[in-house]
Amino acid sequence: MADFNAILEKTKAFSKKPPTEVYLEFYGLYKQIHEGDINIEKPADAEGAAKYDAWLSRKGITVDAAKAAYIALYEKYDPIYG
Repeated sequence: MADFNAILEKTKAFSKKPPTEVYLEFYGLYKQIHEGDINIEKPADAEGAAKYDAWLSRKGITVDAAKAAYIALYEKYDPIYG
């Protein structure tokens, strides 16, 4: 498996900004990796609710599985946004 931290930095350095739906895919995995299953109430604002839903969609995924999914997502989108 590729080094997750290196991939994380490469994702932050995309030359083109991904659309919101792509950002939310990365966000949900990032939160699952760093904080585990969601542990907050759903925010009332639209942006917060979207982030909440992205994180909630990753509930139950192990850290290793979430890292592997994050790397696969990077590999999918790097040719487009890298």
